[in-house]
Amino acid sequence: MRIQRDRVVEAAWTLLDEHGLEGLTMRVLAKALSIQAPSLYWHFPGKQALLDAMADTLVRDVARTLTAESPWGAVVRTVAEELRRAFLSHRDGARVYAGTIVVSEHTLRVSDTVIGALGRAGLGPREAGWAAFSVLDYVLGFTIEEQGFTAQDAEAKAREGALRQLASERYPHAAGAVDAILDRDFDSRFAFGLDLLVAGIRARLSTP
Repeated sequence: MRIQRDRVVEAAWTLLDEHGLEGLTMRVLAKALSIQAPSLYWHFPGKQALLDAMADTLVRDVARTLTAESPWGAVVRTVAEELRRAFLSHRDGARVYAGTIVVSEHTLRVSDTVIGALGRAGLGPREAGWAAFSVLDYVLGFTIEEQGFTAQDAEAKAREGALRQLASERYPHAAGAVDAILDRDFDSRFAFGLDLLVAGIRARLSTP
């Protein structure tokens, strides 16, 4: 039985939300769809190809409101914030996207939007590309940590106590910032880091 590609991806997201990235295997996915493995491999030769397709659907709504006239700062902030929301919309969403170069329509569209805005602002192709991927890497890293932190909430309390004790005994600078380190206001922390990135890009633009 031939099954539609979109249905495979939808089922993969359902499994991911239930079991996490490690629990999403081609065998389990085929069983969930009540099909034989060859029908699944017709669309996706392996798990990485499946993850690439999932990553593409994850960002399909990102950067839709931006235009060629949008200021570069607004583009960077909008894309970063929308990427974070997209990654948080599914369990391990950021990990699905991370670790590989996804070559697909929506992922390239999002990258092109940021690179284009930075290029129009005055960065050369290399700097615009590096800056765009620095923003993506920040969002990925932050969101992976955010999702991991909340997923291990039961263990977090014990780790927090150990961190406070070790910092107070040996690392005075960390001890003074330990409340900030453990702050669960992820929205404010994300905004702060994004401010630093935007400020860095602005400084680069102002450098001859």
